[in-house]
Amino acid sequence: MESVMQAGKPKIMALADLVSVLSKYENQITIFTDYLEEFPDTDELVWILGKQHLLKTEKSKLLSDISARLWFTYRRKFSPIGGTGPSSDAGWGCMLRCGQMMLAQALICRHLGRDWNWEKQKEQPKEYQRILQCFLDRKDCCYSIHQMAQMGVGEGKSIGEWFGPNTVAQVLKKLALFDEWNSLAVYVSMDNTVVIEDIKKMCCILPLSADTAGESPPSSLNASNRSKSTSAGWPAWKPLLLIVPLRLGINQINPVYVDAFKECFKMPQSLGALGGKPNNAYYFIGFLGDELIFLDPHTTQTFVDTEENGTVDDQTFHCLQSPQRMNILNLDPSVALGFFCKEEKDFDSWCSLVQKEILKENLRMFELVQKHPSHWPPFIPPAKPEVTTTGAEFIDSTEQLEEFDLEEDFEILSV
Repeated sequence: MESVMQAGKPKIMALADLVSVLSKYENQITIFTDYLEEFPDTDELVWILGKQHLLKTEKSKLLSDISARLWFTYRRKFSPIGGTGPSSDAGWGCMLRCGQMMLAQALICRHLGRDWNWEKQKEQPKEYQRILQCFLDRKDCCYSIHQMAQMGVGEGKSIGEWFGPNTVAQVLKKLALFDEWNSLAVYVSMDNTVVIEDIKKMCCILPLSADTAGESPPSSLNASNRSKSTSAGWPAWKPLLLIVPLRLGINQINPVYVDAFKECFKMPQSLGALGGKPNNAYYFIGFLGDELIFLDPHTTQTFVDTEENGTVDDQTFHCLQSPQRMNILNLDPSVALGFFCKEEKDFDSWCSLVQKEILKENLRMFELVQKHPSHWPPFIPPAKPEVTTTGAEFIDSTEQLEEFDLEEDFEILSV
């Protein structure tokens, strides 16, 4: 470690002083290994979650758009998970934090819209504060590190074990069933296949009303008359979080998928992608040329709780540094794409874009089919599961993490 310079002379710091300095500036310290920091001087467009920015003339607007995304990192000094487990997720929670970031972006789009922006120390809508509180590191917050880690036990992951993209997707799908305020339908594709019929079955909900009891809805409702039908008691659309886990190669990403992968960040419905390098998860939010732009959860900050007035100090939940980038070919092949469709017309538009940009390739990233495959068991929309953490392996210290095999293979779910 470099010495600290004072009056032109090196000064060796006492360990306690060094720890104090690192703690004070922990939010500004990031390890840049082979990652690129500053944006180059180029006429190319930058795409961030479905929005384009011209780098030469809109750099400040671009940086503002990136800093508005909720940024979740490792935290320490929260209440022990499960009562006796770890009080920090440093070293194992990066993919969980990335999953939180993707879901938070869906909630921002749901309540505030994609064009909502964040400004430091500016009063924000009450919905923003409520979204932020969903992710605080407390066991009573619906998408906290506590809830995600304990729900992961049902997916075969011990508390403190590293998650892969697919496991995080399954955990979010289950936790969303307990979240009545946001009321999301979470669909996680299987076998690289998105089934339109199953999504519409899950997202079209029938409001209960006395005057429509016993009546049958029309056999077909298009997006244009959906709102009119809702007032009459016909099916409404439950906002959709669509997650598509993929394996885009064997040991590294296959270059044939690069263009289609980048197209997904251009879609207005884009929530980015979960992925990274072995045991290092990042939340990818856009691209410039062949470089992916991502938010990095690998910074350890101190636990933040709700203040006396019921709000959350949000300064550490937004990354004000220059965003990091990596070449797309350095991406681990196990990824999960995310999309948000607030209304049925958004989903229909997404299907059209997939048909046009993804399915045109000879080697497709994933398939989009209209009907439920006949050789699959019938589709049953997910219901609230029975939750138990009995038998979960709680961890007393971070040293115990060495006992776990942290290598995550891509998982193909059985139907």
